[in-house]
Amino acid sequence: MLTLTENASTIVRNITQQPEAPESAGLRITSDDATETFAVTASPTPQPGDQVVEQDGATVYLDQRAAELLDDKILDAAVDPEGRVEFALGPQS
Repeated sequence: MLTLTENASTIVRNITQQPEAPESAGLRITSDDATETFAVTASPTPQPGDQVVEQDGATVYLDQRAAELLDDKILDAAVDPEGRVEFALGPQS
């Protein structure tokens, strides 16, 4: 199952725990079946069939294809100097 670094957990919490967001809000990762590219969006709730990953107060929803592709990965995140969030994937050790 996908795991999150401490930085990723913190950034996901910051994105999804805004005052106007529901308690069920999470970061949703989807994958195009034709390629191994991912889309990341904030989502108020999981979609039917999503795998839910909860770690250190952060919630990530993975569609079926993303869950398969990311099963043995670690999600990391950082904020660049312009304030944009950048995500990176690495292998679990």
